[in-house]
Amino acid sequence: METLGLVVLGGIMGLVFGLALEKSRVMEPGVLVGQFQFRSFIMLKMFLTATATGLVVLAAMTGFGWVTLGPKAMAVGPVLIGGLILGAGIAIAGACPGTALAQAGAGYRDALFVIAGGVFGAMAYGYFQTDIAALLAMGDFGKITLADLLPVPFWALALGFAALLVAVLVALERWRPWYDDLGPGGTGLWDDAPGSPRVDANRGGSGRPVEA
Repeated sequence: METLGLVVLGGIMGLVFGLALEKSRVMEPGVLVGQFQFRSFIMLKMFLTATATGLVVLAAMTGFGWVTLGPKAMAVGPVLIGGLILGAGIAIAGACPGTALAQAGAGYRDALFVIAGGVFGAMAYGYFQTDIAALLAMGDFGKITLADLLPVPFWALALGFAALLVAVLVALERWRPWYDDLGPGGTGLWDDAPGSPRVDANRGGSGRPVEA
């Protein structure tokens, strides 16, 4: 595919991804921070849904021989350290690299600072990459997958994990319906004072936001 075609395809995928973030309200700072406070599980539900969908698509594409997997190296150091840094950043800023762009489009001005921080962080990483090469290689087990370790083809493992994730999603939704997590106005923020929807839900009500 030519460069122009890749740019157009990337733009279309970005628009679809941004639309999904906005419509699901996962881009709301209150929803993101609420996930780390275990007050909202919308973010987790969306990530699990995306993972399950991706597993089904990959199972079909690899099973029919349309694509070949190209996994990244299983390096424990970067996963743990990078995950902790990214998680802390999301919890503090209420945004991540993807949602910050959607927030900026929705009019959240503080998202511009998150985007700027991401750009400067990427520049700093590129500048110091040689100096931290040893840290990035810590616990490197090479490019392996569960399919390499187990006597089961990848497509079967992918479908099995997808089914497991769907079961977890169903259990999560029954435990915490999406409207109990979304909050008034779809911001993920709730008023915990007596009479609020969340408090009423805990007392036996549905907690579903009601429009005036």
